[in-house]
Amino acid sequence: MNFLKQSLSLFLSCCLVLATAPGGFADQADQSTSQTALQAAQQTPEQLQQLVAPIALYPDALVAQVLAASTYPDQIVEADRWMQQHTNLKGEQLGQEVDKQPWDPSVKALTEFPSVLANMDKNLSWTSSLGDAYVNQQQDVMNAVQAMRQRATAAGNLNSTSQEKVSQKGQTIVIEPVDPEVVYVPEYDPWLVYGEPIGVWPGWYWYPGLYFTGPGLAFGLGFGIGFFGGFGWGWHHWGSDWHHHGILFDHHGYVSHSRIFVNRDNFNRARPSGGFHGGAGLRGGSPAGSRGFGGASVPQHSFAAPHAQPGTHSGAFSGFNHGGAARGFSSRGQSSFGGGFHGGGGFHGGSGGHGGGGRR
Repeated sequence: MNFLKQSLSLFLSCCLVLATAPGGFADQADQSTSQTALQAAQQTPEQLQQLVAPIALYPDALVAQVLAASTYPDQIVEADRWMQQHTNLKGEQLGQEVDKQPWDPSVKALTEFPSVLANMDKNLSWTSSLGDAYVNQQQDVMNAVQAMRQRATAAGNLNSTSQEKVSQKGQTIVIEPVDPEVVYVPEYDPWLVYGEPIGVWPGWYWYPGLYFTGPGLAFGLGFGIGFFGGFGWGWHHWGSDWHHHGILFDHHGYVSHSRIFVNRDNFNRARPSGGFHGGAGLRGGSPAGSRGFGGASVPQHSFAAPHAQPGTHSGAFSGFNHGGAARGFSSRGQSSFGGGFHGGGGFHGGSGGHGGGGRR
């Protein structure tokens, strides 16, 4: 009788182990698959150089603003649409109204450069890829910017002018405005200016005032930034920290708090909490349930994919959901082109343009 009881107990224990094992194996397989997918999303130096090509020759502080704002693609759409709807606002009045918006400081800062903001909206797939890369490969992205500047210098297309000062500090190339109150955004063909032609980023479209047909650089109207000096997100609060390979905001390292992109380094550590929170710090933040894309609620737990699909007009960008499966994020609708272009590289809502532009 004791032998039968022991045998029955052993039999039931084996059945219990066999019944629970598939779930454990499935969970391990799911984690392994997720890890593989996320690791595979890392981009090569060549891909990152192609990704940063459109902005690598911008002044350092503007590079910082673009990289930071690219981690908030939903707010980029909302801010550009808001700018199109408030073309009557000028100078300090524009700054005051922008200051009231719930956007990250980097997105607010780009309202000083409406053509740059509009270009990021028009090329949203590229923008989201840039944001994803910065969240997960910050040092590599900053290195890619410097690599492209070195290439432009070697090609003879990056030199000091009356609009901007280009200096070399060791192996680092620094670009700053000549006049600290007037910023010129260079116009160039990002696929030609670096000497040897670069493949065009899939689905990328040029924007008036930022694109110059030819191998060199040109400058249009300057952006007066003095009206925005009193706001905590203005031009002088930003910089590129080439020594530590990152962005500076108020003299400290900027950490995006966007929930659009998963930080793959913390992917597994984030799983038990039931969600991802992008970067580790907070600067401005993104309000939960931020509204964009025509007023539709943007899911803050979505993560952008690393590449755009060829032939799209900044269409949908997709990403990993909590289960690790790719899914669509949002349709762009008319916001890529709605409201028309903002004009050239000069003011949109500022006080007026500054002359002194020209081709180099």
